[in-house]
Amino acid sequence: MKRSHFFIALVAACIAASGATAFFVTTLTQSKASQPAYKIEYRTGGTGTHFTAWSAEGYPDLTFAAENAVRAVVNIEVVSQVAVRAQQSNPFFEFFGIPDNTPPRGGQGGMRERRSGGSGVIISPDGYIVTNSHVVDGATRLRVKLHDDRLFDATLIGQDPSTDVALIKIEAENLPTLPFGNSDELRLGEWVLAIGSPFDLRSTITAGIVSAKARSLRTPGDRMDIQSFIQTDAAVNPGNSGGALVNTRGQLVGINTALTSPTGTFAGYSFAVPTTIVEAVINDLKEFGVVQRALIGIRYSEITPEFIERRGTETGISESGGLYVESVEPGGGAEEAGIRKGDIITEIDGIRTDASTALLEHIVRKRPGDRVKITIKRAGQLKHFEVTLRNMAGQTEPLSRETVFAADALGGTFGDLTEREARELNIQGGAVVRSVTPGGLLDRSRIGRGFVITEINDRPVRSADDLRRITGRIETLDGIQPGRGPRSYVIVE
Repeated sequence: MKRSHFFIALVAACIAASGATAFFVTTLTQSKASQPAYKIEYRTGGTGTHFTAWSAEGYPDLTFAAENAVRAVVNIEVVSQVAVRAQQSNPFFEFFGIPDNTPPRGGQGGMRERRSGGSGVIISPDGYIVTNSHVVDGATRLRVKLHDDRLFDATLIGQDPSTDVALIKIEAENLPTLPFGNSDELRLGEWVLAIGSPFDLRSTITAGIVSAKARSLRTPGDRMDIQSFIQTDAAVNPGNSGGALVNTRGQLVGINTALTSPTGTFAGYSFAVPTTIVEAVINDLKEFGVVQRALIGIRYSEITPEFIERRGTETGISESGGLYVESVEPGGGAEEAGIRKGDIITEIDGIRTDASTALLEHIVRKRPGDRVKITIKRAGQLKHFEVTLRNMAGQTEPLSRETVFAADALGGTFGDLTEREARELNIQGGAVVRSVTPGGLLDRSRIGRGFVITEINDRPVRSADDLRRITGRIETLDGIQPGRGPRSYVIVE
């Protein structure tokens, strides 16, 4: 038995022995460095009929949608630079995707090119293409191959990790496009097509039905904060990321993004960002270069049976439905309108909010400065509020591409303090430095992992989200180094 077969059999045996089922949620970008091995078997069909009865009008005709839509779906090759260690990694670990934590044996590492693949959809004759943010993230070069085999270099117009949507452009004219459909009008059980380049097989078309709408898909450490996916059973695999989800009329209703699977390849479930979200994001990216994210200014939890079981006595809530307001952001639109902690949001602009996805999908179509009508239940009484939405910086004016948020300017990743950690440090909250980007502001100031940021430019920082609300040049930074006490920094550039 080959080593790879033995390893897979061993893992399968361990899982079976433990009685556990391992599932992975994965995006669909294809790494060209790890092409799968194929074994093709040809079988001769037996005699007899496949169906006991067959009627042509009983089945949907997908040929019109497929033959027209496939011309507007492209293959995207992504080239990026990645750091490598001085010593060569163990090929056994590399083959099975296992992290190799062997310490380097000296010498300097370097950079090498990494190539990966995804898909995209042409949305305008002059070359605008929508794809996933994770497809183009970190790219140093983007290469687009059209359905007719023409090749173009592409420019990144903008990307939004929160919705996993990106916009790129090639210099071309009279390109075939896919018209936008209304994803709100999709019905459960409706036939859809997924078109993309799985395993680098360009122009692959698969069919399925809409299994669910407004599906949330939370995974540890992901950056897709706004989630309201279309779930289908159309087969998608690595390389399908950024490809088209098309209805039977040949209209774009979603951008294929992720799948859930015990193996990392298709096993029955796939997810697409609906066009209601995609349109709002790409319009902002084209006009401003950045997304004009609108916020109500609250933190909330879904009121589910689990919520009532855990917190029903504390909150006095005994019925499921609605969103419980956990906190109200100081200076935000909700506070200004009069919404309080403990309120229950039941509707927004007449739309019921029994699930957070209903609220998120509605708000993502809005811009700062827009107004929404929110119905809340307070002390058993329904009350109505009009909230003016603001952006992450607490403003109603549009942000520009040059706007820099503190989280990006600092150079690193950040997390929230637990209640216990805040009590131990005797502070109300803060943003914990989880990692430091080499050459960034934190790195140059010699601020390392574990440092808790409590103020920037004399503005309080209570959470990692606060770092995404502070814009402009960072002049002062205050915080606490656990075990060493408070620290203050004056930033000189």
